[in-house]
Amino acid sequence: MEDEDIALNSVLGLELNRVFFAVRETANKQKIIEFAREVLQSERAELTDSVLPEGPAS
Repeated sequence: MEDEDIALNSVLGLELNRVFFAVRETANKQKIIEFAREVLQSERAELTDSVLPEGPAS
């Protein structure tokens, strides 16, 4: 499953990059950057929640 996630993220990153460079207006590029930043932050938060232990072992 992790390999599939990595492959999907790579494809999505390439598509986002393609769209970013196809867009001419700076305002729209800023929207793309903000969207990508939000997605990355939410993925990092999910990853952090799944990696960190929930509490002390008993």
